[in-house]
Amino acid sequence: MASGERQRSVPPEVLLLGTVLLWSFNFTAVRYGITHGIAPLAYAGLRWLTSGVVLVAVVAARGGSPLLGRRDLLVVALASVVGVVLNQVAFAYSLRFATASVVALVFGTLPVFVSIVSQLAGHERLRRRHWLATSVSFGGVALVAAGSGGGLHADVGGILLALGTTLSFAVYSVAIVPAMRRHSPLAVNAASCVIGGVLLCLVAAPWLAAEPWSRPPGLAWGALLYSGLGSIVVGNVFWFTAVNRAGAGRSALYANLQPFLGAVFGLAVLAEHLHGLQLAGGAVIACGIVLGGGGRLSTA
Repeated sequence: MASGERQRSVPPEVLLLGTVLLWSFNFTAVRYGITHGIAPLAYAGLRWLTSGVVLVAVVAARGGSPLLGRRDLLVVALASVVGVVLNQVAFAYSLRFATASVVALVFGTLPVFVSIVSQLAGHERLRRRHWLATSVSFGGVALVAAGSGGGLHADVGGILLALGTTLSFAVYSVAIVPAMRRHSPLAVNAASCVIGGVLLCLVAAPWLAAEPWSRPPGLAWGALLYSGLGSIVVGNVFWFTAVNRAGAGRSALYANLQPFLGAVFGLAVLAEHLHGLQLAGGAVIACGIVLGGGGRLSTA
């Protein structure tokens, strides 16, 4: 059976669940890698450049091209500065200062951020319930921060960086919409990954030069490969295939599981702990998502 036929035979629900599981575990993988010998910026640069090269190969294998028009390429490049470079710097260091479980819960605000940025960009008009959902979601973030207990100073820094990560990705998600209407989403993502990966490696050059490559254990390198190939490459292929077949609205219902599952993986694999207030904050963030009508989440 051909690859395309095998892919079409897989129900979109299976692809969506696989996507969410891959993305959710990435919080744990990144947290492990950057706390076991790989500098955060070196990790981010290698992750995105590797995934970009592989995505270009995937697009070419599907008969497409990652080459965009000059105007779209400029927009994607500018968006990548915000949505890949700044986003990944904030994401990597948020996981240095806060646990994977806490950062995953804060990521639950992403659909709300996307709606707000979309409104400011003139792509949609938010109703009163969306603004109420925004207030509810940020109330949940406040509970997550308040539940940090003795490690408040560290967790608050990580929470603020996690909020910066969600905001930068929301800006990126809205900015590349026009390019994705003229080119395949996978091709746009491939171009963005390559551009962002190169820029991240330039920013991370001092850390890459100073990285003691023999120090990180094998599991840390495995975490890096997973973050690039599993989360970005396989996750994106699954995601865009499922969205094409099931629609964005239906897919978003699965994507909204990402913060909860990310927290679960952090608790189970890294033996992290969540305070009762943080669990309550995660529930409040989820209520904000439901109140706002959901939204389209994507990989960090």
